Amino acid sequence: MAETDLPDLETVMDAAWPAPDRHETGGWVFRAADGVTQRANSIWPRREPDGSLQEMPGLLREARAWYRGRRLPVIFQVFDTARNTELNAFLDTEGFTRQSETLAMVRSSGWSAAVPESGVGLSDVEFFPGPSAEWLQLWWSVDGRGAGTSLDTARGILEGCPSLYALVRDDDGVPAAVGRLAVPPGPEGQAARQWGGLYCMATRPDARRRGYATRVLQALLKAGAAQGVDSYWLLVTAANRGARELYTNAGFRESGRYLYRQERPKRHLTGC
Repeated sequence: MAETDLPDLETVMDAAWPAPDRHETGGWVFRAADGVTQRANSIWPRREPDGSLQEMPGLLREARAWYRGRRLPVIFQVFDTARNTELNAFLDTEGFTRQSETLAMVRSSGWSAAVPESGVGLSDVEFFPGPSAEWLQLWWSVDGRGAGTSLDTARGILEGCPSLYALVRDDDGVPAAVGRLAVPPGPEGQAARQWGGLYCMATRPDARRRGYATRVLQALLKAGAAQGVDSYWLLVTAANRGARELYTNAGFRESGRYLYRQERPKRHLTGC
């Protein structure tokens, strides 16, 4: 597979996990979703601002005001690329933390034979055009954060992009693992390349290491190929060795890395 054009991958990633509240200024995209997931509540530096370093202090002031109005911290999602060198240096001087290192892994359709064949056909995995109640319950129980209306917000994010949802059950008929294949429109001018993004891969804690995740992955890749998807991406934390091994065995290769850069909370003096 040819080397991935990372800015284009960033574009489809943004489309696959769309924040309902967003504002673009100076090349930065402010995104907010009531605090549900870092990805949907972070700044995406879509391009270098005009004037680059000289413009960043003003953009950061604007970002602080925008997020303060939504009672959210200022967080950047920054890929480790030469394009972001000045931004990272600027955020260092502003005291932003570095956290949640994440790998972007990609795979071409030519790797289909690398998916472990576990004797599972598409009929063994249930598919839905939207997140069913069972699907949501399992995913949220593993990866969910927040209470109250947070699940409704998460559902809105999921439904903001055309997707296919997969669920596999254990021998007792109880949902054991789920996954989502997001199929956003390709970047403008690149309609010939159809990207598919694997998200929300989650397995019930007591059902792990039984091959359920492999079954979901295999089914989603086959279903994607049937829909004309020719390139896939997924995101996995650098610390998750088990998941990285699963995806590597399925033909995924690291294409880039990103960090979340979060502003440190200001400490206020109290007392006498």
